[in-house]
Amino acid sequence: MRLLLLSLLIVCLCALTIRSLHAQQKPADAPLGFEEYDPVSTLKVPEHKITRAKYPFIDVHNHQWNMDDASLKPLLSQMDSLNMGIMVNLSGRAWGSEAESDKFFTKSLANIKQTNTPRLILFTNILFDGIGTPGWTEASVKRLEADVKAGAHGLKIYKNLGMDIKDAGGKLVAIDDPRLDPIWAKCGELGIPVLIHTADPKSFWDPMDRYNERWLELKLHPSRKRGANSVNWAKLLDEQHHIFQKHPKTTFINAHMGWYPNNLGKLDSLMRVYPNMMLEIGAVIAELGRQPRAAHAFFVKHQDRIVFGKDSWVPSEYATYFRVLETADEYFPYHKKYHAFWRMYGMALPDEVLKKVYYKNALRIIPGLDKRLFPN
Repeated sequence: MRLLLLSLLIVCLCALTIRSLHAQQKPADAPLGFEEYDPVSTLKVPEHKITRAKYPFIDVHNHQWNMDDASLKPLLSQMDSLNMGIMVNLSGRAWGSEAESDKFFTKSLANIKQTNTPRLILFTNILFDGIGTPGWTEASVKRLEADVKAGAHGLKIYKNLGMDIKDAGGKLVAIDDPRLDPIWAKCGELGIPVLIHTADPKSFWDPMDRYNERWLELKLHPSRKRGANSVNWAKLLDEQHHIFQKHPKTTFINAHMGWYPNNLGKLDSLMRVYPNMMLEIGAVIAELGRQPRAAHAFFVKHQDRIVFGKDSWVPSEYATYFRVLETADEYFPYHKKYHAFWRMYGMALPDEVLKKVYYKNALRIIPGLDKRLFPN
């Protein structure tokens, strides 16, 4: 009897599964949703799929969260496959309490030293907990000095500054808060750059409607949508630009091209106003790849002030960057549809510009890098 009941149950479950699968299948003439539409191009044009950069490059925007205790040799092998000369781990202090942060930083430096490689370097980070309490600024400056003396090559500021960080009194800390001025000034004195990530694409603040280019991304990643209570996008960038203006002796690397890669005219004007501002191209290659002529002209004009960065560590995605920067290819796909449903075009940068973006500019502004890893 039990066997019979079990057999009937299995039959019923199979029937329900088949019915469910049939229900999920759309008729051939049923309308597709935007998320589903992903046509294969019939265009036949020359292709140059590049998986290894033409020149060794420095990735100034990377995050490695286990550099404190992981074997670094597999990472170096992956870098070799891409022709990456040096990786900058911006997460030198990672997250956690001051004690946890100190431990991660110290162990990461020790792991790099034990691996005996000049190809992995750290930027340090500011611990904002307690800002506003007596002595916080002075202690932060001392920690910054100590970190640089120990082996940090720069400072990374995350986007939570200006959007989420609050002081000891519960007040939101602005990017240009005067209590941070001694930190920016000290970076200038030490000769280290500040790689700063402020805000996100403007579309994250815009209405999520049919006019929003990032609609698919926001649908798939709803946490990226900025609500009515979020700090105004323009205000965040104004605060960032204010510290550039207040600290002309400090070099700032503006992550993600300052979220103006889709408005190169505006970005060109900012480059003139803030000569201490460098640009980094992480996560915005899709914007450059859809305006290859304008982007080519911009890179040639500002060739001494642009550095290579990728942000997320997904080795297979570097190929899109190489192809956009190096080739004249036409109409090829980006590696994430939700990030860019449009197609890419190569900028075909001249070799001398390419060398500057790949490594020469980073060698100039980041102290202590091993120049012997790169051609003249």
